[in-house]
Amino acid sequence: MTASRIGLVLGSGSARGWAHIGVIRALADAGIKPDIVCGSSIGALVGAAHASGNLEVLERWVRALSFWDVVRLLDIKMQGGLIEGVTLMDSFRDKISDINIEQLDLPFAAVATDLGNGHEIWLQQGPLLPAVRAAIALPGLFSPTRIDERWLVDGGLVNPVPISLCRAMGADLIIAVNLNSDIVGRHLAPKGKRKKEIVAAEEGRRDLFDQLLKQLNSGLRERAINAWRRERGDADAPPGLFEVLASSINIMQDRITKSRMAGDPADVLLSPQLGQLGLLEFDRGAEAIDEGAACVKRQLPQLQQALERLHR
Repeated sequence: MTASRIGLVLGSGSARGWAHIGVIRALADAGIKPDIVCGSSIGALVGAAHASGNLEVLERWVRALSFWDVVRLLDIKMQGGLIEGVTLMDSFRDKISDINIEQLDLPFAAVATDLGNGHEIWLQQGPLLPAVRAAIALPGLFSPTRIDERWLVDGGLVNPVPISLCRAMGADLIIAVNLNSDIVGRHLAPKGKRKKEIVAAEEGRRDLFDQLLKQLNSGLRERAINAWRRERGDADAPPGLFEVLASSINIMQDRITKSRMAGDPADVLLSPQLGQLGLLEFDRGAEAIDEGAACVKRQLPQLQQALERLHR
């Protein structure tokens, strides 16, 4: 009789994706070790680190990230996206083994989107780092990646929580992590109703926004910054460029996730509550990791019941 296999699906969610580290840690503490790992977007990056045995190295780096560390990683080129991603991937090269996917300790696959035809692409073989780079190429922010004569972008466009891929790889029980359950509208919440620490974090990130805009011509940059300033002082002002981008991505991720999971649900769905994290707030990794672990602990009874059913 073939042994039952547990699949772990790590969903998209940009900076919220550091929660996957906490999820994997807490599952291991509970004696639950996946046999298959699949990821979309940031989930592909964390999944690759886990499958290659480098999760601890990644976690140390994530917990130590400062705001200015994040800024230094964003090599702005304005060619297909604001961020080229070379500096970022060079940094990850030290945390994630630069080997072929077939050589990983665990069966692993990443999801990307073919920019030419919109098809969902399952990356299950070949060099690991280019596959991860393609999976995290969020349109508008990161430039696309060229693999096998195709321009690939973020897998979250077509399959934010790739349960179907994990099932196709032979998983009998699927634990999926959805990072998009509480995100819609969070970037547009009235400023006065937000916690003081969240408002302070947003103000600190104006420097990052300013750096992105410096790549545009000076006239457009000045108009955009003026609009941003008006927004901070007028609750009725239209949302700024970055708020529109972040909120639009959140809406897309939420709707696609719900649609895909309605037809192909997971056996256990974990939903860390991290809607307060902004799109590029990668320096808040400790907060995300801790919530990922807490989410597993909250749902341990459900996880144990699912495992009992699997082994009957």
